[in-house]
Amino acid sequence: MAESTPQTTSPAPAAPSETAAPAPAPRQFVHLHVHTEYSLLDGACRTADLAAKAKALGMPAVTISDHGNMYGAIEFFKECKSAGVKAIIGCEVYLAPGSRHDKKSTSARDASTHLLLLCKDKEGYHNLIKIVSDAHMYGFHYKPRTDKEMLRKHSKGLICTSACLKGEVAQAIIAGDIAAAEKSALEFAEIFGKDDFYIEVANHGVELQRTVNKELIALAKRLDLKLVATNDVHYVEKEHAAAHDVLLCIGTGSMLADEKRMRYPSQEFYFKSADEMYELFPDCPEAVANTMEICDKCNLKIDLGINKYPAYDPPEGFTRMGYLRHLCYEGMKERYGARAGDKELTDRLDYELTILEKTGFISYFLIVWDFINAARERGIPVGPGRGSAAGAMIAYVLKITDLDPIRYGLFFERFLNPERVSPPDIDVDFCYNRRPEVIDYVRRKYGESSVAQIITFGTLGAKMVVRDVGRTLGLSYGETDRLAKMIPFDPKMTLEKALKENPEFQRAYEEEENPRQVIDFALTLEGLTRQTGVHAAGVVIADGDLTDQVPLARDDSGGVVTQYAMDPLGEVGALKMDFLGLKTLTVIQDCLDMIEKTTGKKIVLHEIPLDDEASYEMLCKAQNVGLFQVESPGMCDLCRRLKPSNIEDIIALVALYRPGPMENIPAYGDRKMGKVPIEYDHPLLEPILKDTYGVMIYQEQVMQAASVLAGYTLGQADLLRRAMGKKKLEEMIKQREMFVKGCGEKHGITPERASEIFDVLEKFAGYGFNKAHSACYGYLAYITTYLKANYPVQFIAALLSNELDNTDKISLFIAEAKNMGISVLPPCINNSEAAFSVNAEHRSIRFGLAAIKNVGGAVVEQIVAARKKDGGGDGLGNPFKSLTDLCVRVESRSINRKTLESLIKAGATDVLDTNRARLCEEIDAALSEASAVSRDRESGQVSMFDMFGPPPEAPANGNGARKKAPRQTPDWPLTERLQNEKELLGFYVTGHPLDNYLKEVTTLQMCRIADMAGWEGEDDTRFAGLLTKVEQRLTKDKRPWMRLTFEDTTGGTEVLVFPDAYNALKAPLKAGDVVVVHGQIDRREDPPKIKASEILTLDEARERLYTQVTLEIPLQSWTADKWVELQDLLLNYPGGTRLCLRCTRGRGRSVELEANETYNVGISHDMLTTLRTFLGGDNYELLAGRYVPAKKKRFWAKN
Repeated sequence: MAESTPQTTSPAPAAPSETAAPAPAPRQFVHLHVHTEYSLLDGACRTADLAAKAKALGMPAVTISDHGNMYGAIEFFKECKSAGVKAIIGCEVYLAPGSRHDKKSTSARDASTHLLLLCKDKEGYHNLIKIVSDAHMYGFHYKPRTDKEMLRKHSKGLICTSACLKGEVAQAIIAGDIAAAEKSALEFAEIFGKDDFYIEVANHGVELQRTVNKELIALAKRLDLKLVATNDVHYVEKEHAAAHDVLLCIGTGSMLADEKRMRYPSQEFYFKSADEMYELFPDCPEAVANTMEICDKCNLKIDLGINKYPAYDPPEGFTRMGYLRHLCYEGMKERYGARAGDKELTDRLDYELTILEKTGFISYFLIVWDFINAARERGIPVGPGRGSAAGAMIAYVLKITDLDPIRYGLFFERFLNPERVSPPDIDVDFCYNRRPEVIDYVRRKYGESSVAQIITFGTLGAKMVVRDVGRTLGLSYGETDRLAKMIPFDPKMTLEKALKENPEFQRAYEEEENPRQVIDFALTLEGLTRQTGVHAAGVVIADGDLTDQVPLARDDSGGVVTQYAMDPLGEVGALKMDFLGLKTLTVIQDCLDMIEKTTGKKIVLHEIPLDDEASYEMLCKAQNVGLFQVESPGMCDLCRRLKPSNIEDIIALVALYRPGPMENIPAYGDRKMGKVPIEYDHPLLEPILKDTYGVMIYQEQVMQAASVLAGYTLGQADLLRRAMGKKKLEEMIKQREMFVKGCGEKHGITPERASEIFDVLEKFAGYGFNKAHSACYGYLAYITTYLKANYPVQFIAALLSNELDNTDKISLFIAEAKNMGISVLPPCINNSEAAFSVNAEHRSIRFGLAAIKNVGGAVVEQIVAARKKDGGGDGLGNPFKSLTDLCVRVESRSINRKTLESLIKAGATDVLDTNRARLCEEIDAALSEASAVSRDRESGQVSMFDMFGPPPEAPANGNGARKKAPRQTPDWPLTERLQNEKELLGFYVTGHPLDNYLKEVTTLQMCRIADMAGWEGEDDTRFAGLLTKVEQRLTKDKRPWMRLTFEDTTGGTEVLVFPDAYNALKAPLKAGDVVVVHGQIDRREDPPKIKASEILTLDEARERLYTQVTLEIPLQSWTADKWVELQDLLLNYPGGTRLCLRCTRGRGRSVELEANETYNVGISHDMLTTLRTFLGGDNYELLAGRYVPAKKKRFWAKN
């Protein structure tokens, strides 16, 4: 082979002189085969670390060549640019043995080989995008594969190497087929050109590699092909080899101790220096030197920051600008009516249009208007706006947003600043269920090849990496879970921060061997990319084929996604949009539909009055369950404190309840409630801060203050806001000078006073909230409040219908319905719809069949359709008359034993027979009969059932179901029925396990579970209810404690019983026990939990807490014998609870008498049962003391 001359020079012979000869030039090398963290769970190199390492080793360039993808290309390019080294963009692609469309291989090993491709220039970059995209879109079989057909079409601008031992050439050599290896090499040389194809050799200290290298070197010489030496880099530092091994185990689901698992054959897959590389190839230094030849060929410059948005095609006769202006002025008439011609409005609109034209975003607005308009035309609910876009009048008149920026004091410059132009960003909320329809519209409008959703990358976060590493090292679940739970919950938490913030975590690291090993590995791997996902909202629209701009892939469901994430897409100038699915919009629309169906009223949202008293009363009472943005415990508390009384208050609530602005809550509340006077730092600030009682809350207020006081344009004021937020010292000095000067020139404000005002603005600008966003979401919060306050039945039904798969939410909303006096009726095959339905007249909601677990949506649809078929005009249809009737009329392949059992256990078939055990026994016979009928139909025979319907077993009952002679099967006990209902529906239907204890629970509890979030009493309080789960635990020092699942009739929560309270228990606890819990509400978690200080069994609570029992004695029907019987009864239950008698006569007259201590009683379940029987009902009252045990020092507290 023709040898390449290394680009190093030998020193010239020294001249006869006393001066020493110059040192030889350093040998140079560039890594061309490098796997970053985007070779998911295989590469452990962070892009920034690679760039920095290359720089530190004096290398002029470094490569990214991940397995089959280009996920990290733009991030890598930017990091290299920042570090001052050249970025070589490449990919180690998977090559199909034949056609990429042939997917007959039965193993990943046979399905593909490897090939390394590197971009020389833009043409090569675009060709690599085409190759990699096609591999994901059409060639995927175990891996995303390309083939030689694609390589021939897209070879220009690319350098190719034969890759590693898994390359096609090396695999042929390993198989002993030298002729095939030569044929393969020549084919690649022909595809890419002999000058741009290299035989790749590597030396990781592996015997097979040495053997193959000899053959590769010989092959290159015979075929006159060039060699290139690489190191297959998978981690940056040599000492990271062990951590990389752990990463491989995480990726393959293996244990580190598993001898048969996948592992790398040596610890040499790190980022080596040039000297190390030359030492590895003493016999062919030209192979190492040729990396510099390739480096010199690769000079890709990716254009970043240049927008490449699609151009909107306006109707004939319009320019784009002309069409936008036309739409805006038509929209102005619709939005403002007679005021549409007001100078204030037309000036604002013309100003915004001028800015749009200058900045080149005309098409952008038309594209957004087009898909939102299409959604509205199709009846798809669209949100009122989000983010700064609501500050644009253009957005309002185009119906992109629904809030008048003039009415709410919102600024266009907060959205698009003409003084520093950056691409506009309009995020749009759509109905959660119908969002895909909007994306489909965009695909059809701009073409399937021009629209995709956007990829996301999940990383090894602090908690996750500890769990993954712990599992890989073979730690028990309990040990790993204990360690992970020591890491504070914070999305931005890192292991280093956790070690500083949690002494327990630090102590485990320093004193325990297993935790130290886990944390050491975790510190190396933390933050690496773990998996891909799909952005919840992101959609990208291209001007032409997307693969002319960005590489594509498919998600798990086969949908098209970009390989670049949201930020890199913005860097390459792609048009990206957020199409968000907001469930609240779906709830609102469902509620409006139910209102119209049940009352005939058609409510138009923008006509809803903003001063509805019932709505504000509901907020002030914090009855916020189900309300958008304000239902969290913290927001409930805020509503109680701030007593919102107008829409501006609600908007302020949304802005205030965030880190930073929260510190303004006391000042805002005190001023609003008149506790302190409202003051302004300058009289000119009063119009700006009046709506927020003199407190600065919004970014827009900072902008307006700078404009009014110092003469800033709103564009300049936005730059001031940004500078204050970033706190850049040099910029802040300039801005302070400009502000002080402006205040003096415009209003004669002294420099000292102006500087003081600047300090105030700077403080608030650092965390002030975007008012445009707050206004949009505050408005939406008000809409949900109005609907709940005025149409509670329909609103709760809509909430329930949108949480069919969430039993916790269903339980919460059902409890809220009961609190509001709304009945929730059980599911019924003859009365229920798929979703929850409303009977507004009877103030009731019927449970939806689709909310029953194990009953699929398809089966529910068929049940409802079969019932309604040939039915009467009552809307309920033709009711099912028996289990067999149900099975026969519903497609037999859809309904099975599990479905029927679930329907029966949930009570949905009580209309057929209230004995659920008996119905379960009939399932097999019913299915068998239905199967026989189905066979007859398929064979063309007419069954008796088809001719005559179900047999007339007996007269129909009131619900349309026929009665028949029942089999003598005992029904399940009540406790079992209730447990089945709870399991399948998320709540109890036909009763509650606490029903027999309801009077006692109500008496003993000082706080209901439903009231915990907004509890305003003492933090240490008392609860009464039912234990449904008891979990025994041990602390790290082996002290016992318990986690209890606890519920009352209003909801459920967790109770934590730490060692002191645990040791004080006098009897073991078990599921099904009714108990009284004294404890503290822990609001740090959502939902709140209870930290128990004491737990009493019901008998213990009766003995300790009851102070009095009062019996109702109706004197007009009371006889002497009854007095004697009562006396005997009471003497049978002696105790320490005082007895009182409330003796009543007609017309409400009564007298209360305290009995002699002789008749003090001991309260027990048996005593109360006997008393109820004797008195003929619950004609007694119990009184419990307010005792709460004294606070003890918590065992975790410091001395």
